[in-house]
Amino acid sequence: MQPSTEMTTKYAGRMTSEAAPGRLRRALKKLAATPDELDAEDLQSASESEGCQKIDGVRDRELVTVYGHLKNVSLAPRAGTPSLEATLYDGSGAVTLVWLGRRTIPGIKPGAGLVATGRVSCHDHRRVIYNPRYELRV
Repeated sequence: MQPSTEMTTKYAGRMTSEAAPGRLRRALKKLAATPDELDAEDLQSASESEGCQKIDGVRDRELVTVYGHLKNVSLAPRAGTPSLEATLYDGSGAVTLVWLGRRTIPGIKPGAGLVATGRVSCHDHRRVIYNPRYELRV
């Protein structure tokens, strides 16, 4: 016994309208995306799995926990005392982490993943967290 053409058409229509375009859209998005966009997407999903906030959504004076990778690390003296600055990027935005009175911190280097907790401050239209608590991630 053969299934009716109406049933086959409905089933086929459901398959093409629900399952196939979603998979096709994701596959095309991955093919068309740049490596930076794919890395940003991976960082955002890792941030969610860590239970952290997105950097682009944090506000001034808010206590936050963020996850990301360090883009750059530099020594920038402030008022004659050393301070170590690192830019943390999570795929949605960036925040500058500043450790006052430190020249180096073991493990704080470009490419390192970490979870940082602290109070966000805005200086010169950029987000900054002074002396954050942090945990290095592999």
